[in-house]
Amino acid sequence: MSFADRYINRNIIYPPFIEEAPASTLGMVVVIPCYDEPEILNTLEALKACQPPSCQLEVLVVINHSELSSPKIIAQNEQTAQQLHDWKKENASCFFQLHVIQAPPFRKKHAGAGLARKTGMDEAIRRFAAIDFPDGVLVSLDADTTVDQNYFCELEQHFQSFPKQVGTTIRFKHRTEELDDERHRQGMDLYEDYLHYYKQAMAYTGFPHAIYTIGSAFAVRALPYVKQGGMNRKQAGEDFYFLHKLTQVGEIGEITTTCVYPSARISHRVPFGTGPVLKKWLEGEETLRETYNFQAFDDLKQLFDLLEELYQSSSEDCPGLLVKLPGAVKSFLQADDFEAILLEIKENSARFDSFQKRFFLNFNAFKILKYLNFVHPAFFEMQELGEAIQLLAAHDQAKTAKS
Repeated sequence: MSFADRYINRNIIYPPFIEEAPASTLGMVVVIPCYDEPEILNTLEALKACQPPSCQLEVLVVINHSELSSPKIIAQNEQTAQQLHDWKKENASCFFQLHVIQAPPFRKKHAGAGLARKTGMDEAIRRFAAIDFPDGVLVSLDADTTVDQNYFCELEQHFQSFPKQVGTTIRFKHRTEELDDERHRQGMDLYEDYLHYYKQAMAYTGFPHAIYTIGSAFAVRALPYVKQGGMNRKQAGEDFYFLHKLTQVGEIGEITTTCVYPSARISHRVPFGTGPVLKKWLEGEETLRETYNFQAFDDLKQLFDLLEELYQSSSEDCPGLLVKLPGAVKSFLQADDFEAILLEIKENSARFDSFQKRFFLNFNAFKILKYLNFVHPAFFEMQELGEAIQLLAAHDQAKTAKS
């Protein structure tokens, strides 16, 4: 039996797509969902230009469409498949093995990025299961993305250097230099600023799992992927849900020594995310200039700073500690029945470290997002992004100076 037999039997939707057996030294598989994508060869050329890792490498391109897709999209996918097969023949000596997966039409209920990514990653799990290699690395990329030449070597080095990490995110920068439209470029810059602000503000609160969640910029080991139930089938935001669920299995690192470069173009592939946000921006909406008020994060930090006192306090003393918290946090905790949750966590925690772990399993990234939406606009107005970034930087400096 391999490490993934149960997962394969219970969680994988499709029969195997690849008949050829994997190399015994396979160590890394790159998964690229591809839907209505005319520029996939740019991504392959960027991968081909990379320095090869020491392990064997495969690239799986998952060409997909919905049962409701138009004839134009289906025709583009067929053209893409032919281009990929031609590229594979012309680059037979390439250091990685390319596999073109043409998924059957996805049912409309689940068609989207999540199912496409899951289809490819599940096939990668089959590849690693065939050689019983639970430390194999699944790399998530997108079909409109390029990478630095040290991409594979830095990924390999990272997982060798941090054997206990279950996965990692990778530095990203959208290719705004390709844009001719100034407003489009400005919108993309604002969106990236927001992504950095949100992640760094989460870290400022003391939340231990503050990570980027970009679908084209992460990698995960095979065994943790299986343990947390694999990729979901969400039509968008699959990366956010998957990576934050993965933090419950173990630590996720961050690679800053290489970079992926997603396209900055407008995309209609997902119902929410970068493409739809930028589309609204170009249509005149100014929402990219505003973000969650920094004070909401600063207030939440006061709760997380109380954890040791909450653990050591008696059930009678807890309400007295919580009443000192800012009003926005208190209101959210009351609505969330926090005292009952806290009591249950305390009763099942013999040490502070286990209490802290259980606490953040409950007060996770999804609950933080719920909190932020609860307190806006009831307690806080959305804040100008530049102002919020400046406040975060000032508080971070003050926090560093104290420590």
